[in-house]
Amino acid sequence: MDKLKLVLPLAAGLLVAGADWPQFRANPQLTGVAADPVPAALKLLWTYDAGELIESSAAIFGGTVYVGSRSKELLAIDLQTGKLRWKYRATDEIGESSPAVAEGAVYVGDLAGILHAVNAADGKPLWTFKTEAEIKSSPVVAGDRVLIGSYDGNLYCVSHRGGKLLWRFHSTNYVHATPAVSNGIAYVGGCDEVFHGIRIADGREVVQFAAGGPIAASPALIGQVAFFGNFNEEVVAADVVRKRILWRYRNPRSQFPFYSSAAAVADRIVVGGRDKMVHCLDARTGRSNWTFATRARVDSSPAIAGSRVYVGASDGRFYVLDLASGKMVWEFEAGAPLTASPAIAAGRIVIGSQDGRVYCFGDAGAR
Repeated sequence: MDKLKLVLPLAAGLLVAGADWPQFRANPQLTGVAADPVPAALKLLWTYDAGELIESSAAIFGGTVYVGSRSKELLAIDLQTGKLRWKYRATDEIGESSPAVAEGAVYVGDLAGILHAVNAADGKPLWTFKTEAEIKSSPVVAGDRVLIGSYDGNLYCVSHRGGKLLWRFHSTNYVHATPAVSNGIAYVGGCDEVFHGIRIADGREVVQFAAGGPIAASPALIGQVAFFGNFNEEVVAADVVRKRILWRYRNPRSQFPFYSSAAAVADRIVVGGRDKMVHCLDARTGRSNWTFATRARVDSSPAIAGSRVYVGASDGRFYVLDLASGKMVWEFEAGAPLTASPAIAAGRIVIGSQDGRVYCFGDAGAR
């Protein structure tokens, strides 16, 4: 445990995103932490009706919101006004796959198993890459490569220009989660109940250990420690260098799976549970700092900005919580389940709902 105490503070500088939120969980380490401050007092600034339910979490880049929907459309929406900039029609519905934006392109997967690359400026198609089953994983861009998981059991690596297959890593079950990337390694857990580390250069597996149960959540990395929930009702901390579990957390009063991906900052881990609670854990020990009770399961992955936590829940409410105490600071009733995760950039928060609306919150004093 002494080793873990040294790792966490030294890694804190890796956890924040820049002024944008260009992919699922903000950055390649999937920490869900924003660098930009969020106004203390929030109000609804605009909504956009996508027409079908939204499970995809938004990306925000260069003043544009990119989000997929079950209408088979990838949408580009102006962050300031909420007006549509363009639509791109995918092959099939876009489920939980969230867009990633890099070097003028937007990448997203659909339920036909196709990874799409789209021009970020105008929505025109660049290329597609076909897997053999549905995609719910979100793409991650690592240099000149794009990584994405598929329900065909593979983690794929393709070139960012042209979508040429560079390698595939095969597991024995669905790859639902999004890989976290650090030091040239892609880390991902799967429904095979194994935590994998795959070298991005050549697709070789360099890390493997039992994860304790099927994993739908994506790992959050702080230094050499990965934090993730599983379907064995646990949140787990694992040392990816020493390839071993450091601690396991279970709600002592109510055991349900953890589908939500954790947010990780300094010595705190925040994650939603299907026990209808948001949990804040000590990253070093796995002990509970606080829990916050909602009225339904929390599959939405929390985001952290400054001293506050932002998260949706299936009770149709968007919550703002104090990171230190877990006390509710503000809530907004959307009226439909919020299973997508919030994205934060330029002082604004964007989240989609299952009634097809995209919500943008910002400064309550803004006109």
